[in-house]
Amino acid sequence: MLDSAKLAGRASAKAAVAAAPDTDGPPDAPQDLTAAAFFDVDNTMMMGASLFHFARGLAARKFFKAADLAGFAWQQIKFRVGGAESPEAVRTSREQALSFVAGRDVAKLVTLSEEIYDELMADRIWAGTRALAQMHLDAGQRVWLVTATPVELAQIIARRLGLTGALGTVAENANGLYTGRLVGEMLHGRAKAHAVRALAASEGLDLRRCTAYSDSSNDVPMLSAVGTAVAVNPDQRLREAARSRGWEVRDFRTGRKAARIGARSMLGASAVAGAVAAGLAYRRRDHTPIPFRDRLG
Repeated sequence: MLDSAKLAGRASAKAAVAAAPDTDGPPDAPQDLTAAAFFDVDNTMMMGASLFHFARGLAARKFFKAADLAGFAWQQIKFRVGGAESPEAVRTSREQALSFVAGRDVAKLVTLSEEIYDELMADRIWAGTRALAQMHLDAGQRVWLVTATPVELAQIIARRLGLTGALGTVAENANGLYTGRLVGEMLHGRAKAHAVRALAASEGLDLRRCTAYSDSSNDVPMLSAVGTAVAVNPDQRLREAARSRGWEVRDFRTGRKAARIGARSMLGASAVAGAVAAGLAYRRRDHTPIPFRDRLG
């Protein structure tokens, strides 16, 4: 029986291959079919946490009350800064956060994701990281995002950036509606490495010729799975790991912006995701009905 990380990785790779276009890069570029690049999203390709921006967009569309999000986000921030959060708590809070889509229409949420990307994410892409991705595309290599963000949102980000596709968290759906359950677990840590390996096996990639980019020490398994690892805007633990392993480091943050983005990285998507889940749980305990106009599907 597959463990949840392997199951998540295989499901993500299957979804990525199914959604990817037939073209592998610019038509005038030499096609290098056995090499590819894998980019983390949060604080690597995009400033801040994609799930945070996604939650903001959903709050603006009255999926839940903004006041609930703000109040519970503060509690989660204090909890995270206090240093009491375990990896299990991170995983649980992220899984709970995705449960708010239970019963929602998949196609409708994809449409909203397109709108939210254009409104809140498009201007938060790191120009330096985007240039690195383009370098691989120009060399005829495929470029994939690898993120804990829901795969539908991850694929939208990839399309907007002109990339090959995306590996992301797969939420189970039936008859076009989300069930509120995940296939395996969040695409995080080991699950990312399993997804990269599964995609490589499916697409005939030689991982020794592939490159991976990330900001987080949580992605060391993915970075270790390829021939070339690059730490981008790294947290302190990844910076130390890169130094000890001889990995290249790229940092596109400067001055006060670095401090601000670093704080966002420390708080991370898990804090906001937990806040979303907590806010929704609060509404359920309080028996606060969701107005019909605020429902989807």
